[in-house]
Amino acid sequence: MGVLDGIAEDLVTALDARLDGHRAELRSEEIGTVTRVSAGVAEVEGFTELFADELILFPGGLMGAASEIEERRAGVILFGPAEQLPVGAEARRTGRVIDVPVGEALLGRIVDGLGAPLDGEGRLRPAERWPVERPAPAILDRAPVELPLQTGVKAVDAAIPIGRGQRELVIGDRQTGKTAIALSAILSHAAGRPGTEGPLAAPGVCVYCAIGQRAASVARVIETLRREGALERTVVVIAGSEDAPGLQFVAPYAATSIAEWFMARGDDVLVVFDDLTRHARAYRELSLLLRRPPGREAYPGDIFYIHSRLLERATHLRDELGGGSLTALPIIETQAQNISAYIPTNLISITDGQIYLSPDLFEKGQLPAVDLGRSVSRVGAKAQLPAYRAVAGDLRLSFAQFEELEVFSRFGTRLDEETRAKLARGRRVRAALRQRESERPPPPEQIAVLLAATQGMMDDLPLERVAEAERAIAEAIRRERPELCREIERGAAFGDDDRAALAETVRAAIEGLGEGRDGDA
Repeated sequence: MGVLDGIAEDLVTALDARLDGHRAELRSEEIGTVTRVSAGVAEVEGFTELFADELILFPGGLMGAASEIEERRAGVILFGPAEQLPVGAEARRTGRVIDVPVGEALLGRIVDGLGAPLDGEGRLRPAERWPVERPAPAILDRAPVELPLQTGVKAVDAAIPIGRGQRELVIGDRQTGKTAIALSAILSHAAGRPGTEGPLAAPGVCVYCAIGQRAASVARVIETLRREGALERTVVVIAGSEDAPGLQFVAPYAATSIAEWFMARGDDVLVVFDDLTRHARAYRELSLLLRRPPGREAYPGDIFYIHSRLLERATHLRDELGGGSLTALPIIETQAQNISAYIPTNLISITDGQIYLSPDLFEKGQLPAVDLGRSVSRVGAKAQLPAYRAVAGDLRLSFAQFEELEVFSRFGTRLDEETRAKLARGRRVRAALRQRESERPPPPEQIAVLLAATQGMMDDLPLERVAEAERAIAEAIRRERPELCREIERGAAFGDDDRAALAETVRAAIEGLGEGRDGDA
C-alpha cells in the first residue's frame, strides 16, 4: 500500500505542476443552423460576422463557402454531397477563405478542386496555402508578351502563334480535337528543348484543370501525360462531372493559384481549363439554387465577371518581379458551330485570340481541324520565332485565298494554267499542315516543311507522298544543317542566306524521293 500511496502522490504532484502553468483561455465560436438544403447549396441562419468566401464546416467534415450573405441568412456553396446534411445541423465558421496548397510538392500530383490528393500517393506537404481568389497583377507589373509558347502543332505555331503570358481560347464543337490541341501544348511545354539554347530550351510547368469532364476522358489525358513523361512537370486538378457543382466552380481558380506560385518564382507556366462551358453551367446551377435573379439564358448577371477575373490573372511579369509567365488556354464548347452564343462571345472578348476547330474539317479528315480563317492571335508575330515570320508570315492570307479559289473551281468552270497551279500548291500546303495527334515536330522541321510547301517545291509531288516528303525533309535538315537548326530554336535572325541554305537542303531531300506523277487528277 505504501508503494501505491507514493505513486498516487507523485501523480497528484505532477498534475498540480501542470495545472499551475496552465491558464484558461476564452474562445468565442459562432455556430449557425442549417435551415434549407438543396443539391449543392445550403442556407444557414445564426451568423452575425460572416465574410465572403469564408469556409464553413458542417458535420461529417463537409465543407462549404459563404457566397450569398444577407442580414438574416447566408447561402453556402457546398463542396461535397448534400444528401447526408440534414436541416437543423450545426454550421461552424472557420475564419479562413477558400485556399489551396501550393508549392513544388504538387508537381506530378493529381488533386481535387480544394487541393486534396486523388492519386493515392499519400498526403501533400505543401510549403504554404494561397487563396483561390487573388487579384490580377497590376498593369505596371506586366511585361510585353514576346516569348513564344510552342504547341508542336504546325497550323498553330506557324499561323496562330501563342506567346507566353497570353490567353488563347480553344473553341469548337464537341469531339473536334480541342483537348488534343491543349494536350499537345502541355507535352511540348513540359518537355522543352533539351540540348538547345534560347527561349524554348528550359522545360516549363503545366497545370491541367478538368471541369465537369467524364472520368474516362480525364484518365486518358493523365495516362498520356504519364506515358510521355510530362506528368512530373504537371499538376492535374480535377472536378469531375460527378463532383459537386461547388467544386467545379472553384477548381479553375484553385488551379490558377497553384500556377501563380510557380510564376512568382520565375517559371513559365501553362494552365489549361477544360472546359469553361461546364464551369459556366455549374455557376448557373449554383446561382439559381441560391435564388439569384437569372439573366440571358438563365445565367446570372456576373457570368462575364467570373471568367474575366480568372483569365486576367494570366500575364508575363517584369524581370524585376522574377520574369515568370502564366499562359492560359481556356477551352469552350460550341453547339452547331455557333460561336456567337452567349458564353463563347464572352470568352472571345476576354481572351487575346482563338483557335477555332471546325467539325467540317474534322469530318473531311483534315486533322488537326484548325480553321485558319476563323482563328486569330491578337499577339501575332510578336510572339513568334524570326524564322516563322520569314517563312510563314503570309500563310493565313494565302491559304484563305486558296480556299476561296477552291470553292469557285467546284462550279465546273474551265481553269487556266495559273489557277490550276495555285490550287495544286494550296492542296499541298493543306496536306503539309496535317499531322497525327502523337506528332509534335520541333520548330526547324516545321519551318522546313512549310518552306517546301509554300515555295512550290512539292508542286510536282503526289498528295499521298507529302507525308513521306516531310519525313525526308526532317531527316535531311537534322543531318546536314544542325547549326542552322540551333540558330532557329535560339531565336536568331533568319536572313536570306539562311533561307537559301535551308531551301537547298529541302529541295535535295525532295528530289531524292524520285519523280512522281501529279496526284490532283
